[in-house]
Amino acid sequence: MKAMVLDRPRTALVLVNRPDPTPGPGEIRVRVEACAVCRTDLHVVDGELPCPKSPLVPGHEIVGVVDLIGEGVAPSRLGQRVGIPWLGHTCGRCSYCTRAAENLCDQPLFTGYTRDGGFASHVIADDAFAFDLDAAANPVALAPLLCAGLIGWRCLKKAGDGRHLGLYGFGAAAHIITQVALWQRRRIFAFTRRGDDRAQEFARSLGAEWVGASDELPPVKLDAAIIFAPVGELVPAALRAVCKGGRVVCGGIHMSDIPSMPYELLWQEREVLSVANLTRSDAQEFFPIAQQAGVHTYTTTYRLEDANQALDDLRTGRLNGAAVLQP
Repeated sequence: MKAMVLDRPRTALVLVNRPDPTPGPGEIRVRVEACAVCRTDLHVVDGELPCPKSPLVPGHEIVGVVDLIGEGVAPSRLGQRVGIPWLGHTCGRCSYCTRAAENLCDQPLFTGYTRDGGFASHVIADDAFAFDLDAAANPVALAPLLCAGLIGWRCLKKAGDGRHLGLYGFGAAAHIITQVALWQRRRIFAFTRRGDDRAQEFARSLGAEWVGASDELPPVKLDAAIIFAPVGELVPAALRAVCKGGRVVCGGIHMSDIPSMPYELLWQEREVLSVANLTRSDAQEFFPIAQQAGVHTYTTTYRLEDANQALDDLRTGRLNGAAVLQP
């Protein structure tokens, strides 16, 4: 198999040849068709998340076909198209797992972080954490749904049912959730870095009612705001923009420090929430909704060996939508 390997954080990935892996009990081997590149991959590669597996194959928005099964896996899994997400395994025994909060498991494994991921031609996955996907769909189009879509969906649920929704940072997750939110008849207000004309035009093209810089206030008070950009300064900015009782949801796994702010920004029952990982039930909810809403993912494809270029394009904001690697 071929894989793009991170030997240590803050270094470039290296293309290597490895022996084809063999699945263990309860595991499957997947021939990768597409793997989207997530901002979390950047946090891993750039050393902003601690203690990754080393060496590591990043990537956790994986679409592929099962080509080998381990002991205990149903033979019918062979040949199925599946999706492999960030949450790769949970213990099933801790207090979080037993109360339907497996995203907070005390002993989890994360794809492309604590176990090898999908920047490769093949990947091993826990069968119980691989989702069935449409065999007729375009794998490149499906790949961003495995994290940008699922985490965006979890953020949208945390944001509540309010009609006026602000999105801070208009990348892969925001472009998917905008389509779902508009299908739900919400109004979208998009915030980007000042002067980022590419992202602002992209948001308008997808139906955002208002688009502005992250330090601006929208024309109406927001019922909720979701922060996808990993910038702590956006928390007080979003609190200024939401109404009394409004919610600010932080959707990233990593964020720079939140600056000191006056209590009056939080007062009047405003809330700040974070989203961590995902659950399998999120996928059971989201994939049918994405289909009903007619979600279209906007992607830029790269060869597997061009993974470093894809990461850099994401890092510098040179692309709209999602970057996707194709082995």
